[in-house]
Amino acid sequence: MSLQLPEDLPLDTWCRIGDRILSVSDSSAWWIGDWLVFGQEKYRDRYKHAMKETSLDYQTLRNYAWVARKFLPSRRRDDLTFQHHMEVAALTEDEQDHWLNFAYRLKWSRNELRKQIKASTAPDEILEQTPDVQLHLKFDRRRFKRWEEAARESSQGLADWMSSVLDAATRDDISR
Repeated sequence: MSLQLPEDLPLDTWCRIGDRILSVSDSSAWWIGDWLVFGQEKYRDRYKHAMKETSLDYQTLRNYAWVARKFLPSRRRDDLTFQHHMEVAALTEDEQDHWLNFAYRLKWSRNELRKQIKASTAPDEILEQTPDVQLHLKFDRRRFKRWEEAARESSQGLADWMSSVLDAATRDDISR
């Protein structure tokens, strides 16, 4: 099997053909997933037969069916790929919609979507892995001396005093 194209094919036509091929390719992942979900109740050996019919491996077929189950046809986004849906399938429906909306509006690739989801959880992981953080700041000498005096009056070191003041400020901010 091959795709035969004329030598004098204009670029815009070549691009439209590519869009159609990608559309069919992406749709086929959904179709295979739906096909397997349909066969779930009816055919005991559906994966064995599907592997033979499609030449796809077991895990790929399982992934297609899993994503198809996670997204009923009414929730599937025609403007995003099957792979976009696969990236968010493990999330709640609200989270899926949230991330797919971002991917659509910002024209994220599947890889960019994956990166953004990972980055959204990274700060907590970084804090857990890093027990202490060093902060280097520059202040004028008079301000620094005032803070040192306030720390001394509260019987604290400067770093502890600054931390307690900042903690109190964020508690006040949260309660507003």
